[in-house]
Amino acid sequence: MTVDRRRGATVLIGLLIGLAGVLLSAVPASAHAALVSSDPSTGTIVPDAPNKVTLTFSESVQLITGKIRVIAPDGARADQGEPSVDGTRVSIPLRSGGGRGTYLVTFRVISADSHPVSGTITYSVGAASTPPAADDGEGVRADPVVRALIPVGKYLGYAGLVLLIGPVLVLALLWPQRLSRRGPGRLIWTGIGLVAGSTVLGLWLQAPYTLGTGLLDVRVGDLRDVLGSTFGAVMLVRLAVVVAAAFLLRPLLVGSGGESRLDLALLGVLGVAALATWPLTGHPTASPVAGVSVVLDTLHLAAMSVWLGGLVMLFGFLLPRADARELGAILPIWSRWAFTAVGALLFAGVVQALIEVSSLDGLFNSTYGRLILTKVALAAIVIAMAAYSRKLVRERSAEESPRGLRRVVLAELGITAVVLGVTAALVQIAPPRTAEAASTTATSTTVTRTLTDKTMSLQVDIYPAAVGNNSMHLYAYTPDNKPLPVIEWRATAALPAKNIEPIEIPLLRITDFHAIGEYALPQAGEWTFKFTARTSDIDQTTFTMTAKIS
Repeated sequence: MTVDRRRGATVLIGLLIGLAGVLLSAVPASAHAALVSSDPSTGTIVPDAPNKVTLTFSESVQLITGKIRVIAPDGARADQGEPSVDGTRVSIPLRSGGGRGTYLVTFRVISADSHPVSGTITYSVGAASTPPAADDGEGVRADPVVRALIPVGKYLGYAGLVLLIGPVLVLALLWPQRLSRRGPGRLIWTGIGLVAGSTVLGLWLQAPYTLGTGLLDVRVGDLRDVLGSTFGAVMLVRLAVVVAAAFLLRPLLVGSGGESRLDLALLGVLGVAALATWPLTGHPTASPVAGVSVVLDTLHLAAMSVWLGGLVMLFGFLLPRADARELGAILPIWSRWAFTAVGALLFAGVVQALIEVSSLDGLFNSTYGRLILTKVALAAIVIAMAAYSRKLVRERSAEESPRGLRRVVLAELGITAVVLGVTAALVQIAPPRTAEAASTTATSTTVTRTLTDKTMSLQVDIYPAAVGNNSMHLYAYTPDNKPLPVIEWRATAALPAKNIEPIEIPLLRITDFHAIGEYALPQAGEWTFKFTARTSDIDQTTFTMTAKIS
């Protein structure tokens, strides 16, 4: 095996180590948007059938054809027509005259960062009943094979950027004229192939990932839907940029001298455009400051690609081939490049992490935060190595052997290959700000109870069942679930454990069988509620219940 091939094999082994890191650290892909509210609210009982259901998410979403349904208590479809979306809000039109009982809403949409979001909610009309079952598997997780391949494809794309951008920059500005460009050329073509291949793989995987189907269950119509989405449009732009760059790179790779300053400028523009396609299909698009996040992520990728790609060229070709005079001219320039790239990496990475993590708790108590800490620790080691190699460059004389520098560069490459793996895993995990939105939704609850005796069935809704202002809805029905007119309502709330005597709750009749009240609860605890419904001059029914107020 020749020296070039041995060094190429070493670089490949480093990339495979990083790929192993992706596979070992791969976790189930998390939805990166959260359902923050619905109308009707999940678990509530409404007196009359609504004409639509509204779902509100923590970030903008896109619809998937046929993946939003409302199932009536009898198992029939209650929705009619196509749902509509306006930013974060999805509206589902319903058939008129819906029957009494519990309805099931199933949904699967695409969040702003291209990840699918699925789930179910229930609400009841008039009275609760056994919820219907979804018959087509909405809400299931992505296929495990698809879920595992997505971070692999992203890692290959990152590796392609490293083998493309850094080597092109070194070849254009630092490469000695006397040296052959065949080896670097093969490296750059490999980078082009990895970027293009990972893009095609990403387009293919997005279809089953979106629909929750298997890898081979993709139909032409599914691919057409992906290509018509924002994700598909960005990926097609990436492919077009890579093809255009391949044509412009040919003179540079053969060393014919045919490349012009205009060609190099166009390559720079295409490089920035290609880099920007990564944040446009990831977390930055859903950031609270999306424009800033996209710029930061592009800068982060550019710095990584220049630094690591330059290290590959340095280790694989320049250190073993260039003579002392050439290295004496090249290494100081490269050292300044590396210093600048590391500074950009630190700046962009820290600011972006602050945006996504948002709190110390999120940093230490979430998978995303712990991976960020792992990435920081590995990056610190690499930065220390880079500082040592910079010191070697400054101190070495023209006659010294670069063997020590080669060892340091090889160690940098090995660790940064693992950093790439951690980065590829990060893009599949919901950042803490999304988890916080989901947690906020989960803690905004409604207490719903059904109280019955031989003459009446009383449905009670208390929202949000928390200290402070609350709303109460009361619905009266006969034992066979027909509306029961109530002449007068009374209700009180007491907290015996804290010696709080019964508080009168003012009630307003909305219909013959429905009353509402607004009241304030001063403390948390197990409250006792007492309800009296008078149905005639001589007939009345009293119920008592307890509910935890947090």
